[in-house]
Amino acid sequence: MPFEVLTIGRVGVDVYPLQTGVGLAEVTSFGKYLGGSPTNVAVAAARYGHTAAVITKTGRDPFGDFVRTALDGYGVDTGFVGTSDIAPTPVTFCEIFPPDDFPLYFYRRPKAPDLDIRPGELDLDAVRGARVFWMTGTGLSEEPSRSATLAALEHRARAGITVFDLDWRPMFWHAPDRARACYATALRHTTVAVGNSEECEVATGEREPYAAAQALLAAGVELAVVKQGPKGVLAMDRGGRAVEVAPVAVEVVNGLGAGDAFGGALCHGLLSGWDTRRTIAFANAAGAIVAGRLACAEAMPAAAEVEAKLREAALAPTTGRKA
Repeated sequence: MPFEVLTIGRVGVDVYPLQTGVGLAEVTSFGKYLGGSPTNVAVAAARYGHTAAVITKTGRDPFGDFVRTALDGYGVDTGFVGTSDIAPTPVTFCEIFPPDDFPLYFYRRPKAPDLDIRPGELDLDAVRGARVFWMTGTGLSEEPSRSATLAALEHRARAGITVFDLDWRPMFWHAPDRARACYATALRHTTVAVGNSEECEVATGEREPYAAAQALLAAGVELAVVKQGPKGVLAMDRGGRAVEVAPVAVEVVNGLGAGDAFGGALCHGLLSGWDTRRTIAFANAAGAIVAGRLACAEAMPAAAEVEAKLREAALAPTTGRKA
């Protein structure tokens, strides 16, 4: 049977300090977690009961074994998780300085295995058949992943829901000035685009939320979602109908997984046939929940938790840091 959510791209191991408010040089203990934005989105979708899989590659090492075991445990299919000999499975460290400073340190050089996905290795029937196909800007940053991602998009031909997470990570690009052209090509094949103001500016040249949403729609998508951090979320469809959702108050522990939680919840809302306002409100609340937790993948909430957070947000006064 086709997967309800199929993602492609980054995977790795997140190594997060168990002490907050201090730099890595002073940290004495760490936790090990599954990581990688599209991988986390697949985990979040599975948490909502959807069949999910991720197309990616690990290194041939114990961390690669850990990735597969973790995905199995979260109910994400590992049939498309390959192995590359070009490098070990990537590791990402972060520092945690709540409420809004979370520096990341990526160990992905000279090239991460998840950027070694090749067009000829794709199961194009699975790509075409998935109800939601989720790809990211990082997958466009380097060959052969760029060609594989674009081949998947072209074969899918906007079937079902095709989401482009703009996911701008300049450190992954050898030639950052090529990003906008690559993004423009991908946008022509996608139906939903998701990004923050900086990512929208890279993709379209527009940073102001309404202008960015309009530019994404002009580039070819049917729904543009612009995340504005403490100002909430703007969503606009091709008919020009705009929805703005206020932020949810939360005491931030680690904001790094909030966007992935938002993505998985967005998939859930789209698959459920909800209207835009309900979908974006649900995704916003899911992101807030994970911002209040340490990890990413293992922190993804169940639907009942998100609904409870929405009820709490509707009843509670505005307090705490907003995610």
